[in-house]
Amino acid sequence: MSLAGKTVTLAHGAGGRQTAELIREVFQKHFSNPYFTADDAAVLPVPEGRMAMTTDGFIVSPQFFNGGNIGKLSICGTVNDLACMGARPLYMTCSFVIEEGFPMDRLEEIVSSMEKAAAEAGVKIVAGDTKVAGKGQVDGLFITTTGVGQIADGVNTSGAHAENGDAILVTGDIGRHGCCILLERDEYGIEADVRSDCAVLWPAVSAVLEQVPEVHVIRDATRGGVGTVLHEIAAESGVGVLVDAESVPVEAAVSGVTGMLGLDPMYLACEGTLVMIVPDEKKEQVLEILRRQPHTEGAAQIGTITDQEKGRVVLRTQIGTQTYLPQPGNELLPRIC
Repeated sequence: MSLAGKTVTLAHGAGGRQTAELIREVFQKHFSNPYFTADDAAVLPVPEGRMAMTTDGFIVSPQFFNGGNIGKLSICGTVNDLACMGARPLYMTCSFVIEEGFPMDRLEEIVSSMEKAAAEAGVKIVAGDTKVAGKGQVDGLFITTTGVGQIADGVNTSGAHAENGDAILVTGDIGRHGCCILLERDEYGIEADVRSDCAVLWPAVSAVLEQVPEVHVIRDATRGGVGTVLHEIAAESGVGVLVDAESVPVEAAVSGVTGMLGLDPMYLACEGTLVMIVPDEKKEQVLEILRRQPHTEGAAQIGTITDQEKGRVVLRTQIGTQTYLPQPGNELLPRIC
């Protein structure tokens, strides 16, 4: 059935025939699996061992951007948060708040991208909720996702586990998602080809943890970017962080845009780059594994955990001097996720 030219109406959120049609023709069409339910709650087999659970809301503007859309982002964001705890994504739920008048074919495009990202992650979408808000009450579409995963045996990652001498790695270049969203808004008249790094990272994390379960910290560098994540780790672990500016991978286009606008890529969001803190003797093995996986081919070491300047992030500049990397404040780039 073609959805072209159709829009979401208040009736689609009223719980009657139109709601049933929306669920059948859009959501069930793309999310169907043995656990997807029409009942009030999904009934699921419980895995053995420890589990991780996370929830996140997505209100990105614009909803479509170079490299993805709010649907893909909602799956990647939640799956990657589970991955940071060493958890294999098992199940997800999703809640949609849709503005009256939202194009139905755009909604299906978003849901289709969720289906593809979920398949890449190996996660099943098992339940959800749909609400339709009146015109002007919502900016197009908001999505909230909740994910549950099974933590791998022997894995115990936390922002509180960084140790003196550990290597600080990133799984790819930084700041691309934040820069992409900034350009999509076209507020500055800058033309640059910057594609969001939005990606499912569980396969890469899984490959690492299978061989190196001793990874101490994995963090998703979303809002606030790598700089904010490093401040969080320094505070949680009570350690110092030394970053080598020359070693931080930044795409040339991102560097050019941020240079023109006076922004620092260290504080721009990533949606497909993780920070990993690993024992120094394991760093080469971890980097080799990451560089063989999709989406993490550009993994690099950017610094070291130290027992100096505890709670602070120190940046070694390109000219060899050292300076504190300030903790960000205010609102650098709103609504990037």
